[in-house]
Amino acid sequence: MAILAVDGRRRLSGETAVQGSKNATLPILAGTLLCADECIVHNCPDLSDVEASLSILRYLGCSASRDDGTLAVDTRGMVRSDIPEELMHRMRSSIIFLGALVARTGRARMSYPGGCELGPRPIDLHLSSLRRLGVEITDEHGELVCTAPEGLHGAGIALPFPSVGATENIMIAACTADGTTIISNAAREPEISDLADFLNACGAHIDGAGESTVMIDGVSRLHGAVHAIIPDRIVAATLLCAAAVTRSDITLRRVIPSHLSSIIPIFEQSGCEAEFCGSDLRFCAPYKLRSSKLIRTMPYPGFPTDAQAPMMSVAALCDGITVFVENMFESRYRHVGELCRLGANIRVEGKVAVVDGVRRLLSANVAAHDLRGAAALVVAALAAHGRSEISGIGYLERGYERFELVLSALGADIKKI
Repeated sequence: MAILAVDGRRRLSGETAVQGSKNATLPILAGTLLCADECIVHNCPDLSDVEASLSILRYLGCSASRDDGTLAVDTRGMVRSDIPEELMHRMRSSIIFLGALVARTGRARMSYPGGCELGPRPIDLHLSSLRRLGVEITDEHGELVCTAPEGLHGAGIALPFPSVGATENIMIAACTADGTTIISNAAREPEISDLADFLNACGAHIDGAGESTVMIDGVSRLHGAVHAIIPDRIVAATLLCAAAVTRSDITLRRVIPSHLSSIIPIFEQSGCEAEFCGSDLRFCAPYKLRSSKLIRTMPYPGFPTDAQAPMMSVAALCDGITVFVENMFESRYRHVGELCRLGANIRVEGKVAVVDGVRRLLSANVAAHDLRGAAALVVAALAAHGRSEISGIGYLERGYERFELVLSALGADIKKI
């Protein structure tokens, strides 16, 4: 089993381009099922979660090929409407295929999804929303069996919580439904807007994506299109965390400034300097980081829960106390114990984590338990004295494309063994 070996205390420098967004790519790949045509997707990251989506598409009878960062997906050969348990369990977001399958074939059969264990993440909102669109859903021996005997129809759907996945599933399913669908309290993440841009390029009529109310006027069919995935704002945030803890000066290329609007102020409170020039971000960290006091995770445009773990590695080295309040998931502090093995001083009670900054971290052998926790351990190891070894890097490779090579090119001493 592979590990990452990190010799810490190396300053980073230079520039790197930010990879395409994992969380934008996955729903877009599901959305290709609506087209019954070929779609070209540029800036597509090479990740295990993306490979899991491609495996699902191929199982369904579609073809998919990669040429560097470009995917060609042809869904004309689709012959199935079921997804086996083994493929569903490879990632949590596999549930995004549900709306696409029912919209394309009028039926779907799949088990419940897998992925990182971050506490209860029920798919009730997905199911109740699809029922509003005319989908009949039953649970047979742990499998979801879905049919739309009279086809899909538009509906007004008010989400009790701005769920990203539910918003995406509704948008995809409603594209070819009969009539108009209005989503109230929709998720506003940039990945929602990117999905809408892709679907609209395929002939859909979606208005308001990125706002709290989204309207979808159903059309009879979609066609193929060419689309470029937005840069990954969480990968960008993680690279900034790596620069902060190593007191470095780096430039990130291919970023969208507005996507980082809740993240940059946290770094600036810690004494870092950030300057945008178009799609480039110059970032410089001070010798000593200051505490940013309080960080609350919230739905977009608030501070993202996916950036909480790597930011905690930064807080571990800040002068003063930082309080984290995790409002999105119940079990998103699984990285805390491993950070403490590296010398961090962190106390957790419920959804609150109190981080009392220390002068230095020391190397240790640690294990990742989820995707963003793995990123946090890499960030902390970059700052630690000595060599750290990180296991469980399969989690990291779900969302970070060849991260050790990206960091090595910036000057880190990190190797995959």
